[in-house]
Amino acid sequence: MKNLTIISVILIVTWFSGCSRDKVKENPRPNILFVISDDQSFAHTSFAGSQFVNTPAFDRVAREGVYFKNCIAGSPGCAPSRSSIITGRHHWQNEQSGQHAAPWLKKYVPFVDLLGSNGYVTGRTGKGVSPFQYARDANDSLWRETDAAGITYSNISYEPGTVGDIRPSSKISKLNYFENFKFFMESVRGEEPFFFWYGANEPHRAYEEGSWKRTDKKLSDVVVPGFFPDNEIVRGDLLDYAVEIEWFDYHLKQMLEYLEEIGELENTVVIVTSDNGMPFPRAKSNSYEYGIHVPFAVRYPKNFPGGRVINDVISFSDLAPTILELTGTSPEGMMPITGKSILNVLQSKKDVGMDNSRKYAFSGRERHSSSRYQNWGYPQRSIRSEDFLLVWNMTPDRWPAGAPQRIKPNSDGELLPMHGIDEEGVHHSEWAYTDIDGSPTKSYIIENWQDEKVNPFFGWAHNKRPEYELYDVKNDPDNLNNLIGESSFLAVEQEMKEALIQELENTGDPRVVGPDKEVFDSYLRYSPMREFPMPSKIDRSL
Repeated sequence: MKNLTIISVILIVTWFSGCSRDKVKENPRPNILFVISDDQSFAHTSFAGSQFVNTPAFDRVAREGVYFKNCIAGSPGCAPSRSSIITGRHHWQNEQSGQHAAPWLKKYVPFVDLLGSNGYVTGRTGKGVSPFQYARDANDSLWRETDAAGITYSNISYEPGTVGDIRPSSKISKLNYFENFKFFMESVRGEEPFFFWYGANEPHRAYEEGSWKRTDKKLSDVVVPGFFPDNEIVRGDLLDYAVEIEWFDYHLKQMLEYLEEIGELENTVVIVTSDNGMPFPRAKSNSYEYGIHVPFAVRYPKNFPGGRVINDVISFSDLAPTILELTGTSPEGMMPITGKSILNVLQSKKDVGMDNSRKYAFSGRERHSSSRYQNWGYPQRSIRSEDFLLVWNMTPDRWPAGAPQRIKPNSDGELLPMHGIDEEGVHHSEWAYTDIDGSPTKSYIIENWQDEKVNPFFGWAHNKRPEYELYDVKNDPDNLNNLIGESSFLAVEQEMKEALIQELENTGDPRVVGPDKEVFDSYLRYSPMREFPMPSKIDRSL
């Protein structure tokens, strides 16, 4: 009888324990897979209607989840934009830790650290929060030691020239993103919820020119933005860009299928976006639509009703507070967060017009690459509504794409040719306008800048700009028709200017409130430098 009682107790305890475990399995805290490409504009997913980019994995996340039509990056450049994601603040609030190739200060604690302190196992593959300079030794005592996106636990790579190397281009990163994610899941994660950052290096340049020819892609499928000339050179360049986006998407597809196979997909929030726009003239490093408007979709059918398309504008500064709220993590320890959680939008069953307080999103830039005299940047601030984009070019006397003439390296002040065009008429990308990545498109436009058919495209990408620009983004997504001063849009112009200034004042932007309005140009750059002459020594008629 005594043994029967013991057995009964064991059975009861086991039954209750089993119920408890089942309950935990039914309602654990969600995992998060954060997925970010490097330099991809909003238009370039097949879900968005692109005919020359095929993104089945992104399309699945968007189709089964929530797709945001108006996600605005924190900046048209990678480092400041990623800074905004990880801190929930505008990049101009983060001192050096919001600027390209500058140090990451310890005091700007990323949300990933707090997730790690709240029971999440965190990890990363590929590009994290960079390019920043992290601590090199004890002398960098105020700088963070490790990447703000988390730790990489493995560097599994493709072996060039082997059967297993299926990369479609020689310029694509050797990292096998999926296998590194799988290693994290099977060798690091354990039983705890996870946050994993998949940061592809694609479609960042450089590209293997003509890589698209090894695919079934056709030049005729390409839709060329209105700020580029339409020819085979540009179309081919866009197809090489598409090849790299599809590689990024291929690894996301493997991750989704793996999570599904092991039964974790339905308890994983999948967030997919890009840090800024495409690496082409007048896109990346420009506060226009193709520079700051990026793809964004979230899948979590368990709690986020899917099949919805949201028109509300959202900003990268909204991501940190969203993830903290979603995971029940306190922001204590972080600098004050500027963004606003979008969890209410994600959990709603409605479609458009969900949150009336989300009228505007803000973005900006300072220094991109080393492209001007004394490493000056090109400060911009922008405000985007569902219908309009206002750009404030704060120093319109500077060249937006960088100086048109550079000092020859290792010389005594000798100038390289204007526009970077040598005596044979060949353009050298590193010689001029270096805020634009080198590309066939850039070289074609510059080499043919005096052709009357090409000159407008040259001007849109390289010429100096007015202090303010206003665009109707629905009817003019290429941002070619500046509406500033037009009577029909004066009310919109005035309202957006006032809202932008108010935001910059509220968030303490040094460019507006001081005390040192030029502080951003004073930060040291920890990446290769170029020398440029004083602007007064370059032809002022340009």
